[in-house]
Amino acid sequence: MEKLKQRWGIEHNWEVIVIFIVFTVTGSTASMIGKPILNFLNISPETFTTLGYWIFRVVLLFIMYQILLVSFGWLLGQHKFFWAFEKKMLRRFGFFKEKK
Repeated sequence: MEKLKQRWGIEHNWEVIVIFIVFTVTGSTASMIGKPILNFLNISPETFTTLGYWIFRVVLLFIMYQILLVSFGWLLGQHKFFWAFEKKMLRRFGFFKEKK
């Protein structure tokens, strides 16, 4: 746990636990919310190709996950950590440019 605290720049063990909880809840929630959204948009393997459906679903879940991660992090008092995590992840995908 000490390695994670040092790597993530946090001070307390309870913060590590909260961060794990946020990751868990975010993944589950994004997955649960995705299906009704796809149903509402009438997107299924029958209306799209199977590949098209899965590509759309993965993109939708990625977007939902990003929004929920920062939201749940904020709700549980870890906004600073999750906002930094989010920016780092989006930089890797090329959405944010590094400031020099």
